[in-house]
Amino acid sequence: MASRLRCGAGLWYGGENRRGSGMFYFISKVFWLVAQPLSLVFLFGLAALVLTVAGRRRSGAALGSAGLTILGLVSFTNIGAVLIAPLESRFERPAALPEGIDTIVLLGGATSGPVSTARQITETDEAGDRLIETIRLAQLYPDARIVPTGGVAAISTRTESEAATMQRLMLSFGIAPERIVLEDQARNTDENADYTARLLGPAHGPVLLVTSAFHMPRSMGLFRKAGIAAIAWPTDYRSTGKEHFGIDIAEPVTNLLTASVAMREWIGLAAYHWTGRIDDMLPAQTSN
Repeated sequence: MASRLRCGAGLWYGGENRRGSGMFYFISKVFWLVAQPLSLVFLFGLAALVLTVAGRRRSGAALGSAGLTILGLVSFTNIGAVLIAPLESRFERPAALPEGIDTIVLLGGATSGPVSTARQITETDEAGDRLIETIRLAQLYPDARIVPTGGVAAISTRTESEAATMQRLMLSFGIAPERIVLEDQARNTDENADYTARLLGPAHGPVLLVTSAFHMPRSMGLFRKAGIAAIAWPTDYRSTGKEHFGIDIAEPVTNLLTASVAMREWIGLAAYHWTGRIDDMLPAQTSN
């Protein structure tokens, strides 16, 4: 069996870790439940209906129009791609493969927990490139250990850890189980960095960090804060990087998803910087 992170004194195991991430995690989940575009559209529409029934038709019409404007903007324009492009361009892969990689860290968020748990398979989601790229890197670096990091992020759903789900696919591709070191407690990126740093210890060798390109700035900021000067290996791109704002009616659902991801990441960067979890509002690439 693959080894896994053992949580010792001072490390979260069903409670809060030393950085108070328990409350931060809960607040961030609740906030995003309300702040995501589709929720805003619904809340504006509901408020408009209530105001209209209460006889305040002008106010109701204003809120209803605001909701429709948000829906139209995130669904029928490419504003999501425009917002996500700067995030995806912040870190680039090395021009040549780095030498002497000791550890490949894969951040969770690439699988569907309920489906994977129920069917005991590895069902990937739109960020599945993270997992595919990690398996490719594992073949390029046959001596490197692989650290899939991710616990159970859902508040109400009971599923297996993301790390266990990702491990299942790695094993099916022939990666030796002794190479895989599970970190299966982290519920968000803050905890991914904190728990992985504790797992690796201060004497770790060169580390490759694999996650979605839009997620790389926040991830690198957190891993640097945790004492890991990782080499960024972005994947799962959602934009060409050359977008100019315009109408896009071909794929409204995809546009809505991209806009939601971009908004969440920008808000996350601001919140993590404001709470001192990352040093820079928008971490940048540095020479390794």
